[in-house]
Amino acid sequence: MLRLTSDHFPVFVPFGVIGFYRYLWYLIRIVACFTYRSVPLPENPTYIAEEDVTIIVPTIDAGEEFKEAAHSWLVGKPKEIIIITEEKMLGPLQELANSVDPERIRVLTVPYANKRLQMSHGIKNTTTDIIVFADDDAIWPPTLLPYTLACFEDQNVGGVGTSQRVQPVGDHMTVWEVLAAFRLSIRNIEISASTHIDGGLPCLSGRTAAYRTVILKDPEFLHGFTHDYWLGKYQLNSGDDKFLTRWMVSHGWSTYVQCCREAELLSTMKPNWRFLKQVLRWTRNTWRSDLRSLFMERYIWTSHPYVAYTMVDKLINPFTLLVGPVFVAYVVYKSTIPVEDGGYHLPWWNVVISYFVWLLATRTAKLLPHLWYRPQDVIHIPAFILFGYYFAVMKLYALVTLHETGWGTRAGIGDPTAATAAADGPGTGNEKEQDLPPTPRYPGAGDYHQPAVEMQEGIAR
Repeated sequence: MLRLTSDHFPVFVPFGVIGFYRYLWYLIRIVACFTYRSVPLPENPTYIAEEDVTIIVPTIDAGEEFKEAAHSWLVGKPKEIIIITEEKMLGPLQELANSVDPERIRVLTVPYANKRLQMSHGIKNTTTDIIVFADDDAIWPPTLLPYTLACFEDQNVGGVGTSQRVQPVGDHMTVWEVLAAFRLSIRNIEISASTHIDGGLPCLSGRTAAYRTVILKDPEFLHGFTHDYWLGKYQLNSGDDKFLTRWMVSHGWSTYVQCCREAELLSTMKPNWRFLKQVLRWTRNTWRSDLRSLFMERYIWTSHPYVAYTMVDKLINPFTLLVGPVFVAYVVYKSTIPVEDGGYHLPWWNVVISYFVWLLATRTAKLLPHLWYRPQDVIHIPAFILFGYYFAVMKLYALVTLHETGWGTRAGIGDPTAATAAADGPGTGNEKEQDLPPTPRYPGAGDYHQPAVEMQEGIAR
């Protein structure tokens, strides 16, 4: 930290090597973000939503917000929407689906509430070439599906993500929703930058992401997806989007993200303190997945070195962030000691005020892309600063509690071990799965164990 405490400088500037490093890379991300370009719509598209897209929605408690989301999906004219829920929710979900579109929305069930089991059941019942996973509250613009499908014109692309904004639950955003909106704005910059720099992504967000069905129909994928364990004994239910992203990397498929208004979805966040529980779950998933990517699987180092760097940066970020207040506290202490006894000439209040002004200025600069569209959120920047330090401590807590794999914010999520055992046993409680649909119409899709390159050649033919 740069301590400008000589008699020739009247204020304290909390800037040093760590600050220079972090803001240099932030400027690099900003430049990459502004030079990023989304994939345009093709003149003669290979994939058409009416023939090639199935939307899979795993849920257990979809409410009225589902209707708005489902209507937005149907504008893009997908071939089918499959809702997968637990058996006891079949009646309410079927009634909800019938109220929207009984012809294009199908409701399937699994014995236990388990997101990965629900997703895999939807995969097995899909007949189209492209699967789009969506949260039950994700609201799409009318152009999202065609812009997502445009990325699949590149036969090397196996998964496509989208940019996101927060949809308030009520008439106005709560402070918790604004904090979530700040995070999404920063995330949109990060994913567009990483896509532009080396074509990689830390995560294809599960709020809405599209994949080639042939990849997900692979029995090896389906088994690994529903039998995923941390340290070999803690079965994972959440973190499905991280698993899917790692699978793309480890099996030679490219990914892309459409960061543009035409493919920007709206999603609700917890409008109260339960948002913190969401963040804790996401943070644990990030720790587990990034540690696997960097030190166990290690494909990311050669496939997407910039993304590997961002993962390492996130690992050390809570430590570097907490170093700042520690040094400032030390300077404040030294400012209370007379100069002749080795203290600093600046009074402690000057140091404290300078520090907070610095935080406000730098954090405001970081949020300028968000404030451009919502300038009224500037009043929440102090809350964002406090949340940043809370989040750093939370990340350290998450690191030492990675064995906790519960959902955290939703009641009714069953034991993943019991759910998997039921799925592996004879029958799943859903008679529709007994006669599985044929696999998609890829010429090269018969051999699921082909390397990605061979699969791509088959698709191209």
